[in-house]
Amino acid sequence: MIAHPCILNDVTRCIGCEACVDACKRTNGLPLEDAPPRVGASPDGLSDTRWTSIVRRSGGANVRKQCRHCHEPACVSACPVGALQKTAEGPVVYDQSLCLGCRYCMMACPFGIPRYEWNSLTPSVRKCVMCHDHLASGRLDRPACVSACPANATTFGARDQMIAEAERRLRDRPDLYIQKIWGLDEVGGTSVLYVSHVDVSWLGWRDAEVLGSAPLPDRTWEALRKVPFEFVGMGALMTGVYWIIERRQRLAGEAAKASRAAAAPPSADAATSPGDGPEEASR
Repeated sequence: MIAHPCILNDVTRCIGCEACVDACKRTNGLPLEDAPPRVGASPDGLSDTRWTSIVRRSGGANVRKQCRHCHEPACVSACPVGALQKTAEGPVVYDQSLCLGCRYCMMACPFGIPRYEWNSLTPSVRKCVMCHDHLASGRLDRPACVSACPANATTFGARDQMIAEAERRLRDRPDLYIQKIWGLDEVGGTSVLYVSHVDVSWLGWRDAEVLGSAPLPDRTWEALRKVPFEFVGMGALMTGVYWIIERRQRLAGEAAKASRAAAAPPSADAATSPGDGPEEASR
């Protein structure tokens, strides 16, 4: 896997076919049919089963939205148990086995990306992971969404190469592009960049000027450090509840097993006692 992988999205080339959406779903084992949007859900089309989406804007612009894989991700900083991690290569990945379901990551993300499995009995936080496992193992040489694009609207490579390509396009076609690379330095920089003929600052909760170039983790902990004791207490409570439930389930299983054993008919060997042989019967 290349170091510091990056996706360059060119809004001027996107035809809105959603081949990237389909490829993402198939590669990551997500349902091909989208569930009806939850009441109050974001209109960007992202969900726990839809990790990339095409947002259609006025003027015919099609803008792909996905996790931006920040260089210093606020979601990672906000997660108290390390369920979200920034990999050495660059993508931000998720470990369901560690997640507490607190959803701090959803509140911390400046781009509103992570989605929660509201309809699951064992909910997780879901988002794009840039096909990290597939790339690391060599099963893919680029994210599935990039390979699937028929219009070459997404390009994949090392971040410095993608920045150079973006700069070349802006330089060659100043009449077409706004002279800006989105993601270059917002909140410390991201691994998903955009060049466009329309302003795409709305992809964040606030535009780039408001977000600024400073990484967010320091600001995240300014808020989180105010509630450490409450969180530790809640963590201890959740751990205790889990232990009680697990113990009850184990004891119930043992009791059911013992009950079945007691109710089972005796075996042929057990039904014939040592004193019931032919010699005893003839006496």
